Amino acid sequence: MTVYLVGAGPGDPGLLTSRALELIARADVIVYDRLIPASALDGARADAELVYAGKEGGGPSMPQAEIDRLLVDHGAAGREVVRLKGGDPFVFGRGGEEAEVLRAAGIAFEVVPGVTAGVAAPAYAGIPVTHREAASAVAFVTGHEDPLKPDPALDWNALAAFPGTLVVYMGVRQLGAIAQRLIAGGRSPSEPAALVQRGTLPDQRAVTGTLATIASVAQAEGVRAPAIAIFGPAVALHERLAWYERPPLAGTRVAVTRARAQASGLAARLRRLGAEVIEAPAIKIVPLDGPPPDLERYDLVILTSPNGAHLLFDRLLRVGCDARGFAVSRVAAIGPGTAAALAEHGIIADIVPERYVAEGLVEALATVSVERVLIARAAEARDVLVDALRARGAEVHTLALYNTVAESLTEAELAAVGEADYVTFTSSSTVRFFLDAARERLSPHARLVSIGPVTSMALRERGLEPHVEASTHDIDGVVQALLDDVS
Repeated sequence: MTVYLVGAGPGDPGLLTSRALELIARADVIVYDRLIPASALDGARADAELVYAGKEGGGPSMPQAEIDRLLVDHGAAGREVVRLKGGDPFVFGRGGEEAEVLRAAGIAFEVVPGVTAGVAAPAYAGIPVTHREAASAVAFVTGHEDPLKPDPALDWNALAAFPGTLVVYMGVRQLGAIAQRLIAGGRSPSEPAALVQRGTLPDQRAVTGTLATIASVAQAEGVRAPAIAIFGPAVALHERLAWYERPPLAGTRVAVTRARAQASGLAARLRRLGAEVIEAPAIKIVPLDGPPPDLERYDLVILTSPNGAHLLFDRLLRVGCDARGFAVSRVAAIGPGTAAALAEHGIIADIVPERYVAEGLVEALATVSVERVLIARAAEARDVLVDALRARGAEVHTLALYNTVAESLTEAELAAVGEADYVTFTSSSTVRFFLDAARERLSPHARLVSIGPVTSMALRERGLEPHVEASTHDIDGVVQALLDDVS
């Protein structure tokens, strides 16, 4: 097998290469760093071993020797290993050192380049590192050399004389000293300078000044790592070429409590809007075994969730049935999400209520003549539909397709929940299981977002008042409610 030294890019998940995504999806083991896109591991196999090996200045970190040992041991055991590194593995990423270790151990490896922050962060700030008129060359420099070196390798006088753009990685703490060395070496104190914090991420920000002032500007603005410093005439183009707009949810931390398999869609939408998403899946969907229903017996089939729609078709397909089984039945879906799930299987719902709750579906069925009804749903569900249809004289059967059970949250997930500005709840079961696991971890300042009245009632039963309730009771409504509340 092979160890892949993979660059994950500078932070924007859209900058992950297709090769990186392919390898993540098939890896047996992924050893990953801190500064990778938040969703980079979403495509990993459920059974893949994920090993965090991130480093942070001043904080606990895995020693490089331990990382090397992990790569060699897993590679020697015949596993397919992805060493996932922020940016590019061979640009200040210690990928070269890891490649040497692997070669010495006789382990096959492959390098998958990534977009490096030294190019991407300036670009997102509207600063071209090369420009026909402003900079014909660019130099990438580390602001944090190996402390064990007997002598610094960087010749700051030579860099001061370099005729182009200087891009400095990991230089926030030494910014003042770096600027002084460049000025002492002959670089003009009035030369344009910039610092781009969290480049390519939704909360990216850029501060500008001159070589003489940039350190004091950065201190006054509270700029922190990770950040890229840029020096040179091309920095002056920032004011004209800045294009990356701060998205509406930038700087907002949102906890998503949906089941892991369902959370990705909501999480992806929130990330596109700039939110820092904390995935804290409080529930897990466990399919139930059982035979498929004889749909020809029913004149109405009701689906109450996307999970139910997909799992019903799983049962049908197992015995060679498909959408044709619905030929004699009308189909009702409790909301657009469920209707969309049915459409994926070739079924267009005949009835979708204006209010996406059981009571809304009861109203929508008021004028529909039915005799035999099948309701496909979770094992534990409210009987609003069952009772209302039986009261009208219909014969109602329920088909339990899945259980909703608690999902264990890791200590890291629980700690992250305490930093959330918003916590979203998309069902009463997410309320129940999330609060059982994490109520004590909630920040008193966190705002609770409910998908609709049933979920809001579940919160109130636990003594919590939702701060925000979606006006349309679906994921679109949750997203819009968040946007409205933030604005």
